[in-house]
Parts: sequence; C-alpha cells; structure tokens
Amino acid sequence: MTDFRFGILLYSQAATWPELLAAARRVDRLDYDHLWTWDHLHAIVGDPLQPIYDGYAVLAAWAAATERTKLGLLVGANTFRNPGVVAKSVTTIDHVSGGRAILGIGGAWFEYEHTAHGIEFGSGFGERLAWLDESAMAIRTLLDGGVVTSAPGGHYAFEALEHHPRPLQAHLPIMIGGGGEKKTLRTVAKVADYWNVNAGPADLLRKNEILAEHCAAVGRDPAEISRTTNTWIIVRDTKAEAERVWAAAMARNRSDLKDDDRHRMFFGPPAYVAEKLLEHVTAGFDSTIAELPAPFDEETIERLVGEVKPLVDRG
Repeated sequence: MTDFRFGILLYSQAATWPELLAAARRVDRLDYDHLWTWDHLHAIVGDPLQPIYDGYAVLAAWAAATERTKLGLLVGANTFRNPGVVAKSVTTIDHVSGGRAILGIGGAWFEYEHTAHGIEFGSGFGERLAWLDESAMAIRTLLDGGVVTSAPGGHYAFEALEHHPRPLQAHLPIMIGGGGEKKTLRTVAKVADYWNVNAGPADLLRKNEILAEHCAAVGRDPAEISRTTNTWIIVRDTKAEAERVWAAAMARNRSDLKDDDRHRMFFGPPAYVAEKLLEHVTAGFDSTIAELPAPFDEETIERLVGEVKPLVDRG
C-alpha cells in the first residue's frame, strides 16, 4: 500500500469568483492534500485577453474560506515580485489559513504578460533561473527567521532584511516548478520541499535520478522532497464522455485540445486513470496535481479521491 497524494489546480482564467470559491470549498471538504491556482496576469490557455484573477489574492481569499487543504501557487512567477515581498505575502497567507501555506515559485516563462506590463524578463531562461536560485535562497532564510543581506553582483540588493511575524509553520514549505536539469533541479535540491514537473514517465524517471545526483552534491536527502506531477484528468465511465467534457471546457477557455500534451491527458474510467498515475509512482513520484479548467468538473473532483485514489494506493 502507498499513500499517493492528490491536489487540484483550478484555472484562474475564464472563471467567475463564485465558481472558484465553490470549487475550492469542495476540494477542501473532500480532504485533498493541496489546492493550487496559477500566477499569471494574462490567460495562458487560448486567448490571453480572457478574464483572469490574481493568484495571491485568490490564495488569500481561499485561506479564509477553507479549513484543511494546503494552499499554493503552481507556481509563482519569480520575475513578478521582489522575493522579500513574496515571503511577506506567503507568511500572511499562512497566518490567515492557520498554517496551510506553500510557497510556490518558478523562473517564469510567459513573455507576453511581461512585455504588456513592462516587467523585466531577462535575457533568457538561464538568467531567469539564476534569479530564481538567488531568490529562493533568500526566501528560505526569511521564512526561517533569518536576516538577508545580498552578496555583491547579484540581481537583488537586500540590506539586513528580516521579517516579523514568522510563519505559523515552523518550516513553511517551498514548491519549485520546472524540469531544467542543470539549474532548476539544482535549486530544487538546495531548498525545495516540493518539486513539480510535467513530463512523460520515462522523462520523469530520468529527471528524478538527476535530482538525486544534485541532492548528493549538496548533501541533501532526496526523501525530504515531495515529487509532484501536473496532469489533466477527467473521470468518466467512458473515455469518449471524458473527452467530450474536456472539449466543452476548452471551448469555454477558447482553446483546442493540444496533441503535444497527450502524455498528461488521463481521460476515462477510474481504473484507466489509476493505471496512468501508477506509471508516475514507478518513476518515483508521490503526488499529482490535476489541473481543472472552468467550469471545474465536480464529478472529477469527487471521483478522483473517491474512486481513483484507492486504486492507486493499492497499486
């Protein structure tokens, strides 16, 4: 037996606030391990000018409206905010939620929203990942009650920065998203409590092995890091019906099915979904986060923990 953990990510685009709130309360009532939303300023599926809500504002509202489920961004865009401000925001959410915050962060990738808002995007992924590493180290120190002063030549310029109050959690967890094998996984090894990546089973296994190598290099026990995947799941008695439900959701989000993402589309009966998730377990992953677009499929939310989880746990 295993205890595979399930999370839900609710798209913050093409949704109304009452829908986001009701779905979050349902996820919390069903005792999912974690609940997430995006950190984007424009929609990333379909037309970028669809309505979309701010990630941190959504988390703060969910923190007051839920009771059990851990809360985070999958993942926060490091480029959007000063890392000290991020640590302060997540600490506040930790207090509002009674100690359920996860600090999700990644290097950021959507150039459109940076250009539109005049946010510095850097020269490329390499530079943004260097910023992420510096940021994550500073955030970890701040969350643990330390003082941060930046080293010369870095991207940030902290000067004797410290925060009060500290988070309610003695160790507020950090989630880092991404699969870059040289830089991102090195940062994961140094500071992450959760790691999230989107890939097929063979790539998941390979990246997991590379993460173990980075952990050995920095003296970290890999078992300290929860490994999560993000998946698109629709649970129905037939694959055809699941595909129909997904297509209707994509129409609302002004997008088509993406053939290049078929490796993470688990559409169909509980036994099929469990079979696909067990491939992730074999690759060394202990959790998945099912991404749900508006209108937030209630049947999938119910059946994923009610029917799929027992099958995965039994192996």
